[in-house]
Amino acid sequence: MTAKDDILQRAAVVLQQAGLEDPRREARLLLSWATYRDLAGLFALNVLSEDEANRFEAAVQRRASREPLAFITGETGFWTLDVFTSPETLIPRGDSEALIEALLIVRPDKAEALSMLDLGTGTGCLLLSALSEYSRAWGVGVDLAPGAALLAQRNAVRNGLEKRSAFLAGNWDSALNGQFDVVISNPPYIESADVPDLMPEVSRYEPARALDGGTDGLDAYRLLCDALPRLLVPGGHAILEMGIGQIDAVSELGSRQGLKEVVRQDDLGGIARALVLQRTEN
Repeated sequence: MTAKDDILQRAAVVLQQAGLEDPRREARLLLSWATYRDLAGLFALNVLSEDEANRFEAAVQRRASREPLAFITGETGFWTLDVFTSPETLIPRGDSEALIEALLIVRPDKAEALSMLDLGTGTGCLLLSALSEYSRAWGVGVDLAPGAALLAQRNAVRNGLEKRSAFLAGNWDSALNGQFDVVISNPPYIESADVPDLMPEVSRYEPARALDGGTDGLDAYRLLCDALPRLLVPGGHAILEMGIGQIDAVSELGSRQGLKEVVRQDDLGGIARALVLQRTEN
C-alpha cells in the first residue's frame, strides 16, 4: 500500500521537472484516472493499492514525456459530451466550441430537421455536439483516416447519437453526392514551417495531417471554399474553424466563391475562431 499524499507529491515533482505548467493539478487528474475515482472521491482516498500505484506511476511517466493527458486516459470532454480519443485524431479543444456557438446563432430554431456535414471529423465531436442541440437533425462525418471514422462512430454510440449520424473515410467531399443545410469543419491550418515548433504534446503525438495547412496555412480553406457552393443548399451555412489572424483571408476566399460572411465568433480567449459563410439564395 502507498500513501496518497506521498505518491502525489513525488508525481508533482516529476511533472514539474518535465516542464508542465500546473503539475499538481495534472497529478491529481492522473490519480483520479488511475484509481477510477472522480476528483471529489480523491479526498476520501488515503492509500493506493499496488495495482493503483503502478497504474498511476506509469501514467505519470507517460505524461512526463509530454504525451497528452487525453491520450493517456483515452477520453476528454467537449461541449456537453464525453468522447473517446486516440492518436488517430486531434484532441478536441475548448476553442472549437466556438463553432457550436456560431451554429446556434445562425440556426436558432433547435427543432429544425437540419442536414449536417462535418469534413475532417476526427473524433466526431463537432458533428455530435451539433446533433445533440438539434433533436431532429442528422449528419455525416468524413475523415481521411479510417481509424478516425471508426472512433467517431464509437463516440456516436457512446452519446446515443448513432441513429442520426454516419461516419466514413474519404478525401474531403470526394465520396459525397448531395447538399447539406450546414457544413462544419476544423481543417488543418498551421503553417508547415511552424508545425515542428508546436508544443511537444502536439508536435510529437497528434497527427501531422490534421495540423499542416501548407505553406501559408490556407490550403484546406481553398479546397473547402471551392467545394462549399456545391455542398450547401441555397441559404445553407458553412462554419469553419481557423487559426489566429486567418479569418480575413478565409472570408476573402469564401467571397470569391460567392459565399457571404455572416458571423465571426470568438473563442473564450477572445480570438476570432469561427467564421460562418452562407451560400446566397440562387
